[in-house]
Amino acid sequence: MTTEAKSSPRERLLEAAATLTYRDGVGIGVDALCKAAGVSKRSMYQLFESKDELLAASLEERASAYVLTLLPAADDNRSPRERILHVFDQLASQAGAPDFQGCRYLAVQIELKNQSHPASLVAHRVKENLTAFFRAEAEQGGASDPGLLARQLILVFDGASARAGIKADTPTGLVAPTVAALLDVADMR
Repeated sequence: MTTEAKSSPRERLLEAAATLTYRDGVGIGVDALCKAAGVSKRSMYQLFESKDELLAASLEERASAYVLTLLPAADDNRSPRERILHVFDQLASQAGAPDFQGCRYLAVQIELKNQSHPASLVAHRVKENLTAFFRAEAEQGGASDPGLLARQLILVFDGASARAGIKADTPTGLVAPTVAALLDVADMR
């Protein structure tokens, strides 16, 4: 028996939404989502108020895993500078995967345009949390302007992720020196 056969209709819908929207974008239709999940439309609407709610739930479900793959453990002994560089090393590692299409949370925000869309709200919160991580580490590391440095780092992160996602560039060998230069200018330890 496969894992898919054991999973609930809700789990299958969340997985289908994650897979199809990452690959094809948020414009994917309800029919395609239901077909991929092996769930009727009626069942989908019993589980989720709308496709928008399904997309938001799918993003929310993956948020913790996304953060775990990027951020260092809270109790590691690295310096704030090394902790920030770790995030960009993780991005470079992820970008090397053949199916990498950039940051799913950035893509959702770009595609949806509507900042009050449930999925956009989830994506915005995830990206704000990453910016907050950068800001906190910048403060710990004695950066001259932690808020500005956090904004610069998220700009580099999103830009590198987007360019790698469209196969226009690779962050390997490019992002780490860029981030290091920003950290140097900000007097980061």
